[in-house]
Amino acid sequence: MSGPLKGINVLSFGRVLAGPYTAMLLADLGADVIKIETGKDGDMARHNGPFINDLSSYFLSVNRGKKSFSLNIRHEKGVDILKRLIRGMDILIENFRPGVMKKMGLDYEDAKELNPRLIYVSVSGFGQSGPYSSKTAFDMVAQGMGGTVSITGEPGRPPVRVGYSIGDMGAALFAVTATLAALYERTGSGIGQHIDVAMMDSQVALCENACARYMATGQIPKPIGARHPLVTPFQVFPTKTDDMVVVAFTDEQWGKMCEAVGRKDLANDVRYHSMRARNENHAELESTLSEVFRTLPRDEWLSRFEEFDVIGGPVNNIEQVVNDPHVKARDMVLEVAHDRLGKLKVVGTPMKFSRTPCEITNASPDLGRHTEEILAEKLGMSQDEIGELREEGIINSRQPGSKGG
Repeated sequence: MSGPLKGINVLSFGRVLAGPYTAMLLADLGADVIKIETGKDGDMARHNGPFINDLSSYFLSVNRGKKSFSLNIRHEKGVDILKRLIRGMDILIENFRPGVMKKMGLDYEDAKELNPRLIYVSVSGFGQSGPYSSKTAFDMVAQGMGGTVSITGEPGRPPVRVGYSIGDMGAALFAVTATLAALYERTGSGIGQHIDVAMMDSQVALCENACARYMATGQIPKPIGARHPLVTPFQVFPTKTDDMVVVAFTDEQWGKMCEAVGRKDLANDVRYHSMRARNENHAELESTLSEVFRTLPRDEWLSRFEEFDVIGGPVNNIEQVVNDPHVKARDMVLEVAHDRLGKLKVVGTPMKFSRTPCEITNASPDLGRHTEEILAEKLGMSQDEIGELREEGIINSRQPGSKGG
């Protein structure tokens, strides 16, 4: 394992998406991540389709590079094993509803007694405090209550969710950012702390521009489709073939675009000569430009844009994205090794380092794949002790080639 977090030990109770995505990003950065899985089926995400053979592609996409530890945490011995592991960890991640970890005697107050240097990361729907803290939240709930859904979609039509789970993943990105800051702070203080990240808070933070516009004007932002609320043109346009994105962020860029499309008259039109004018007359301008762009294929327009230094690009579908030569050149599609599937394609990491690169080589583990290894290496248990735990139903270990993925 390489990466800037090499030598950092993480214990993750993450399940489904927000917690697992947080832990996966830390694993990408080189941390040694132990994923705690409970019950005979482990993380419920293992049952989310579509499936590759009997393996969940959903689970495979957000759990690479981790070690799976299958443990019965309802048993006193299981909790004791967790406490022993916590003593050697740098980071603990959990995304249960507030109060669940306390019931196990593993909330932050308990954990810091075991390990004062521990950075304890809680990701939840509404946070550890506030009137909604005990409520359950999923991605769509967070997007809805945090404002994201209200500004997404086409004007005059019902709002829609963002096309990927920004509720979960946005919270995960904030959790990783806070975790890295806490790690840095610990180098001076020598002690850890509790990080509280809420999915709803994260959506509010990501809606910062919409909130700023409301607080400045008193006007409630609404869905406006593909266009930008403050810049025109800055949106998707149809062409004779496929859709494309066109951006004119300054008056100078607007002039270049008018020249590229053979409509210099638009640059001097009083309705469009400034950004304010273009914003005020966006509907009429959109209609005019759509008519122009429909006269030629997308690729011909993009070629002209290159010639005139106009900002634009294609609207790629996912098949086009994963096969894009630039995406491949940036290692954003990688092959990793899986015990049963062999080579498996995964999305790479956008985090590129000059000296300590992320090395993503291992796929998501089968359930309990590393249980015995962790007990032996982290806790120094003998094979006899491990065997007793297995017989008592405290652990559920699986070896390469077995079922349980």
